[in-house]
Amino acid sequence: MSEQMIEWAKELQSLAQAGLFYGRDIYDKERYERIREIAAEMMAARTDLPLEKVTDLFCGDVGYQTPKVDTRAAVFLEGKILLVHENNDTWSMPGGWCEYDMSPAENAIKETKEEAGLDVVIERVISIQDRDKHNQPPYAYGVVKIFYQCKATGGSFIPNIETSECQYFALDELPPLAEEKCTKEQIRMCFEACEDDNWKVQFD
Repeated sequence: MSEQMIEWAKELQSLAQAGLFYGRDIYDKERYERIREIAAEMMAARTDLPLEKVTDLFCGDVGYQTPKVDTRAAVFLEGKILLVHENNDTWSMPGGWCEYDMSPAENAIKETKEEAGLDVVIERVISIQDRDKHNQPPYAYGVVKIFYQCKATGGSFIPNIETSECQYFALDELPPLAEEKCTKEQIRMCFEACEDDNWKVQFD
């Protein structure tokens, strides 16, 4: 029921956002604004996040609502995958939100450089996923995740504000993961792609 409430809140927010953008009647806009506030209150109640934070994340967008894009780089060396150590003491594949002025592939290259210090080239797309079908907790907005198989061509770790180190791990020795960003199953999928010359892109 909690997950259903979140889905209802997301749908209400999306409808209200579109109404605020396309609507012309000032009274209708007042109603859409109130619907958006209710959606944020519902989300805050179901996620235990402060209402102010939910409002910033949930109600700060304008225009027709579309999913955000998250990219992840699968970099392999001698049968192990590269992970970066997050500041909350969990590990994830290098990646992050796609910048407005970059293609998803360019973004994966940039994020790997920033978080792991490595220069990489994209070899192929592994998967395109709907985040809510694979990662927890649910987000207040839709997210498309794109996993790329990458090859390191140089570089070394540089201290930064997001990560404290990077290491390569075998599938059976993974550290605690930032599962909101990547799960063991997603990492397993990347291993399978790396080992399969005939891999076909997986998608939701």
